[in-house]
Formats: sequence, structure tokens, C-alpha cells
Amino acid sequence: MTTHKPVKKAVFPVAGLGTRFLPATKAIPKEMLAVVDRPLIQYAVDEAREAGIEQMIFVTGRGKTAIVEHFDIAFELEATMSARGKGMEAIDCARATPGDVITVRQQVPLGLGHAIWCARAVVGDEPFAIFLPDELMVAHRGGTGCMKQMIEAYDQLGGNLISVLEVPREDVSSYGVIAPGRQISEALTEVTGLVEKPLASKAPSNKIISGRYILQPEVMRVLEDQEKGAGGEIQLTDAMARMIGSQPFHAATFAGRRFDCGSKLGFVEATLALALERADMGAEVRAMAERLLAQAG
Repeated sequence: MTTHKPVKKAVFPVAGLGTRFLPATKAIPKEMLAVVDRPLIQYAVDEAREAGIEQMIFVTGRGKTAIVEHFDIAFELEATMSARGKGMEAIDCARATPGDVITVRQQVPLGLGHAIWCARAVVGDEPFAIFLPDELMVAHRGGTGCMKQMIEAYDQLGGNLISVLEVPREDVSSYGVIAPGRQISEALTEVTGLVEKPLASKAPSNKIISGRYILQPEVMRVLEDQEKGAGGEIQLTDAMARMIGSQPFHAATFAGRRFDCGSKLGFVEATLALALERADMGAEVRAMAERLLAQAG
């Protein structure tokens, strides 16, 4: 029986401007861009709910009210659909009960570490999860989501956990990279160090942090006086690196797929991949893709 405090809160840093998707994100938050028919933030919240997370903490900025409204009750829409006898499943999954969603503001864009620190009052003295919605983590068919897999590992190990995946070494300079230690199991590795955006020649491994974390509340106190790092921003990776040695740190390799929806190419890939797997449209999408490829060739 575990003695670790359960993880019931999750922080979603969603204050970014989404400049890589302009002009689409001029008036719409990038987290509200839809992969097929569901916005990115919905995928992340669904993953959190599957893992038993009860409270969603959105760290927002100016122009991000649509994210909160997405999880609010849409009375006119729901009443109209109900009167017309239309199914409510698509709306029900995007509804939150009072208290489930809390927002805090990141007034100045000082980096991911600063965004997480902005949620300190709501997190309090409890372990918490972090979801970067740009990273769309998709379980294998019949499998469990990334955070649920991490919660299962956390129940076993406690401490701090980060999700990782392997990339070609020449790509590591765009990510946070772990220095691996003892191999706990096929999917779990001890973390002995963390480096943010290292040169490929100096990277301690090719295992990159992939947008899901379970951290102890002490990280907030480390972030309190964290100096700016790579890119002139307060980096969460730097704060976590300072905690290694004083608390257990492990990396969990996700048994599933990851799509980088912070890039246009990754977003298109995710849309195509998920559409192909849909029972209601997969065959038609495949035929359409084959027709377009034939025309392009």
C-alpha cells in the first residue's frame, strides 16, 4: 500500500502566444486549435481525468478566455441540441463541474518555470502533475494514457517523475535532456541530471523530456529564486536539476505516441493520424489521402 500523497492537481501552462500558428492564433488560443474535432487542451484534460486528476489549473495570459469558456456550461447550445434530440456526448466531455477548473494569470512571459511558479498558491503543499498541451500524447489502441502510466509508476516510486522519449541525437538541442542513471525497469530510469537545450555533442543522452511531469511541491520554492537560463527564460528544467540528489527523480518512457503540435508539421501529422484511426471517417480519410498523393505525384 502506497504512502505517497496522491496526485490530484494538474497545472496546464497555456499563456503562450502561439506565434508559429499565426494568423490562426491572432484571436484564438493555440490550445483551442482542433485536431480533427477536439481542441488540443481537451486531449490534455481528458488524459488528466483518465489518470484520476481532479483539479485543473490553467496558467493563462491575455486573450485566453476561450480556454475556460470551453469547459463551461453552454446553456443555449445545450438547450438547443437537447430540444432537437441530438446527442450530448461531444459537449458532456468538455464540461467541468464547479471547482474543477481554476485559472491563474502569468502576467509577464518569463518562461515555463515562471508559469508553473504562478500556480504555487493553488498547488499548495501537494504533489502535482504538469501537462504541456502542445505535446499530444496518444496511447496505443487499448492502452492507457501517458499520465496514467506515470501515476502508476509514481505510486511505486514516489518522488518526481518526468516523461521521456528517445530522439535522434542531432535533434536534442531543441529539448530538455536527461542524464540517465540506474535502469529500474524497461520503462523506468533513474535521472541523475537534466540539461536544457544542450549542444548535441555535449548532451548526456538522447532521451528528451516530453511534456508530462509529476513534481513535488518543493519545486515551487526552488523556482522562487531560480535565475534565467536558456533563452533568457526561467527554465523548469534548471529548477528540477537543482532538486536531483535531495529527492528521488525518475524518467518514464511512454508506451504510446507523441505528436509535437507546437509545430505546423506535427499538428498536421496528428490530425491525419487520428483521423485515419476514427471508425466514423478513417476509410474515407485514407481514400482521400491516397487520391491527393496520386494527384501530387
